[in-house]
Amino acid sequence: MDLLGTLRTLQDEFGETIPRVDPAAPVAACAPWRARDLVVHLARVHHWAAGRARRRRETPLGRGPFDLVELYTACAAELRATFDELGPDATSATLVGPGPVTFWHRRQVHETLVHLWDLRACGGWDADAASEVWADGVDEVVTMFEPRQVRLGRIAPLTRGVALVAEDAARSWLLGAHQPVAPVVEADVTVTGSAKALGLVLWHRAAPDEAGVVVSGDRTALADVLARRITP
Repeated sequence: MDLLGTLRTLQDEFGETIPRVDPAAPVAACAPWRARDLVVHLARVHHWAAGRARRRRETPLGRGPFDLVELYTACAAELRATFDELGPDATSATLVGPGPVTFWHRRQVHETLVHLWDLRACGGWDADAASEVWADGVDEVVTMFEPRQVRLGRIAPLTRGVALVAEDAARSWLLGAHQPVAPVVEADVTVTGSAKALGLVLWHRAAPDEAGVVVSGDRTALADVLARRITP
């Protein structure tokens, strides 16, 4: 997957959506945020990630108010320029310790995709990407975010396994299998659907029924897992 090309496309779509949305529109998945808060948040995250990629503290952007399009465009460009300058073999400060700058290529793709979905939802529209992109976002939650949440003590280790099957990407995962304490070894419930649907469920953007996934097995196990902060 071309992460940097995908990032540019998603950032461009986000920037083009900003003036089409009422800045005061509520962001359903991030209450009590308004659209303006969402735009500033993603701009700040891009700016912060550029600093982490360079292994240095970023210069604060200030409190605003901001011209939303101008702010987002500048921070998106800064992030891409940082990646271009560092090259893929550079070592960065990642969320799981020192690691390749490509960690941030991936992380910012999925941060942008989820928030593009949020922003477009403010206007009553959908946001989409290739199934392989959504599938990689599911993989990020399963292999990085959920184990990290356990390691940081933000959630207790999962005791019930959730199998995830992305039919359109021919990929599957076992949520809880990568946690550092008592890894899950078998599934209590299986959730099958598109990679996008699985991603929206894991990021609490849609309930399983709303996402149109098929749930087989113990639904209480799925409800237990989704009630936890498996993502930050």
